[in-house]
Amino acid sequence: MKYRMAGALLSLVGLLLATYLYLYKIGEIGTLACGTGSCETVQLSPYSRFLGVEVAMIGICGYGLLLLLSLLGLQASPGRRSWVGRLLLTGSGLGLVFTCYLTYVELFVIEAICRWCVASAAIITLIFVAAVLDWRAGAPSQESRSST
Repeated sequence: MKYRMAGALLSLVGLLLATYLYLYKIGEIGTLACGTGSCETVQLSPYSRFLGVEVAMIGICGYGLLLLLSLLGLQASPGRRSWVGRLLLTGSGLGLVFTCYLTYVELFVIEAICRWCVASAAIITLIFVAAVLDWRAGAPSQESRSST
């Protein structure tokens, strides 16, 4: 249960971060609060779109889905918790793979680093770790499976 709570909190933070980046992308925010780094270079690059969709919007949808699944897992009956946990693990795993692709593009194609993107990468990694720990905590042990 504590891992899903952590996943929900991290998903909420990720959702807020992705919303901030999307608001910048659509012109609702003048400049990004980045300090050092090349946030605007990354956000204005052609790679800030994936299959015609803003990467920040993909982040909003992804983090929103992970938040919904985490909250659903907290409220679900014990029978539902296992499939919610598998969906949370799968969704966060896909998010982590997509983040690895985006990080590769930042480092080796754009050759610029965005702090907000690094923060998002850390968030999705932590959500994935929480989902793995949640899945492991809910999986029946080898001993209990062999006794049935």
